[in-house]
Amino acid sequence: MIKTEKKIEKKEVSKFIFKRNKGILLSLFSCLFFLILASCKAEKGDPDRFKQGVFEIPAGDGYSKTKITRIDSLQIEEYDKIVSISTDSLTTEKRIKHIDTLYIKWKSNFFYSLKMKSPKKQLDKDAIYVQITKIKDSSYDFSAKIGFSKFLTDGTIYKIK
Repeated sequence: MIKTEKKIEKKEVSKFIFKRNKGILLSLFSCLFFLILASCKAEKGDPDRFKQGVFEIPAGDGYSKTKITRIDSLQIEEYDKIVSISTDSLTTEKRIKHIDTLYIKWKSNFFYSLKMKSPKKQLDKDAIYVQITKIKDSSYDFSAKIGFSKFLTDGTIYKIK
């Protein structure tokens, strides 16, 4: 009978310790969770800051750097197209200034589409689907696809204003 009472007493003590430690552990994990949540910067992962402003895409193959201005549902792109002109003895480059106006429609914080306001070619009539793949302090990486074609390009857009 004494052994049975000791076993019951040990079980009650074990339950008490477990409940007490469970409460302490739960409190510790809650504090840790809120500390992690509070230390996260909303701006670093927040793509809303890229919906308005002035941006830049570095020069690429056949193009100078592109300046992008986003105002409401419009995106205005300014760039020079670089064309090589060859004569019998000389090869020169000619820069042709382009300004394109596109409608921008945000589907989510990480996905938007662009549609040319005044398309000049058949290809310009297709929408461009852009997926933001990585956000940095003042830039984001993207992957873009024209219409339903297989044309896919990647790049980085830098916010300058």
